[in-house]
Amino acid sequence: MNLILIILPVFIIFSIGYIGQKFIGFDIKSISTAALYLMSPFLAFRTFYSNELTMDYFYIVIFSLLLTTILLLVVWITALSMKATQSQLSAMILGGVFMNSGNYGAPVVLFAFGTVGFDYAVIMMVFQSLLMNTVGIFFASIGGEEKSTLRQSAQRVIRMPLIYAAFLGIVLQLVSAPIPTAIMEAISLVADASIPTVMLVLGMQLAAISRKRVAYRYVSAVSTIRMIASPLIAVGILYFMPVNDLLRAVIIVQASMPAAANTTMLALQFGTEPDLVSFTTFLTTLISIITIPVVLFFLGV
Repeated sequence: MNLILIILPVFIIFSIGYIGQKFIGFDIKSISTAALYLMSPFLAFRTFYSNELTMDYFYIVIFSLLLTTILLLVVWITALSMKATQSQLSAMILGGVFMNSGNYGAPVVLFAFGTVGFDYAVIMMVFQSLLMNTVGIFFASIGGEEKSTLRQSAQRVIRMPLIYAAFLGIVLQLVSAPIPTAIMEAISLVADASIPTVMLVLGMQLAAISRKRVAYRYVSAVSTIRMIASPLIAVGILYFMPVNDLLRAVIIVQASMPAAANTTMLALQFGTEPDLVSFTTFLTTLISIITIPVVLFFLGV
């Protein structure tokens, strides 16, 4: 029951965005662009600036890189076998590779493992966000409506302010540079607005979905990879890593999360099958109501 209460706020925000789009109607792409370029960089800066880096976080980085690489290969092979187009391949990568480790995974970890586990979850969330806003943007751009070249896609990644915000946060933390309270409060206000805005955008996009345009066989394939293959691959990777039991459990839970809500924002931004991506996010989120408790049960929670 407590786990359902943690998941419930996510669905409430989805519903608000859904209802707002149905009854009022908004320019979804403009809102998603504001969240991507104006709000998310402040969230990345604050997180890197506020959380001290340790050796455990090094293992999180290595794990995240390995999991992302393996999932990319699995999705790529699956897409080729299903004869997916370039745009569909990019959409499958967005839905299958990147998990909702922040506004869903972190609260679940806090409930299951307490504040120490939550600290691990936050660092993983930030690095996953960094991967999503580099690797994810690259593939979203490649499969977008404009059919960008490799060079153009790489240039879009370089122009993303989130990368520089995260780097600045790390540098200022390492040199112990103080930030005035008034400035930090302003940063926090914008950072706190980013996550609910992204969730609202997902709800809006779900309201705008035209079901006849959603390729359900691709949604099913990606959902299977995201909800079943990802945690199993995570267990395999962790078998060879010298991490403590708590960190191992947190990583497995995070790897079991549904598709990241931010992927809908990226799909909208670049025109990369947004219906397919948003429906995948919605479906995997529904499935997670069953799968997350199962994962926690096997972890002995």
